[in-house]
Amino acid sequence: MFDYIYLALSGVVIGLIVAVPIGPVNLICIRRTLAFGPLNGFVSGLGAALGDTVFAIVTGFSLTYIAQLIEGYSRILELAGGAMLIYFGVHTFLAKVEARIEDKLASKEKGRATLFRTMASTFALTITNPATLLGFAALFAGLGGLAGGHPSIASASFVVIGVALGSAGWWLALTTVVGLFHASINDRTMRLINQGSGLAIAGFGMAVLVHLAMKIF
Repeated sequence: MFDYIYLALSGVVIGLIVAVPIGPVNLICIRRTLAFGPLNGFVSGLGAALGDTVFAIVTGFSLTYIAQLIEGYSRILELAGGAMLIYFGVHTFLAKVEARIEDKLASKEKGRATLFRTMASTFALTITNPATLLGFAALFAGLGGLAGGHPSIASASFVVIGVALGSAGWWLALTTVVGLFHASINDRTMRLINQGSGLAIAGFGMAVLVHLAMKIF
């Protein structure tokens, strides 16, 4: 029993280690929380948490074929991820403050579609980073004790569940805290946030593409 508790807590730690560092997804979630409210920001974070969970499943259940497939298409994934980051950065930089929406949309159907796209975008950004898979392998070896062996379905499941809870917990905490400032942000401040985060996100994208170009040439 204590072994499973340890594995679950290890998973939570892995989820936090992967989610907490400030990167493009964190910036996107913070910006969306300030622009559209905590719900939109949290759903954005859930997209990233879902991507982290997929990598945790691949690592935890030793899905070698899928891992090799991801690594085999690593350059294509990096290219797609870098291009998406640049697109998000430019889109964020040029976003009009007047076009902001609130958490409560006039149409529930439109609201669901918007939140689905919000989650899908951050999931795509997370899953197109093949380096994350290698990071999970190292973290599982160090904390979960699963990599390099033949874990049982039960032990792997506890770590994967922990990863999902740790990652989702971070996004909930982050968007809740940032959401406290949502109502007090004026148009001028929001415009500066859009421009600053847009440049930073596009910068991450350029770094990905430069790194890819260095590997190719």
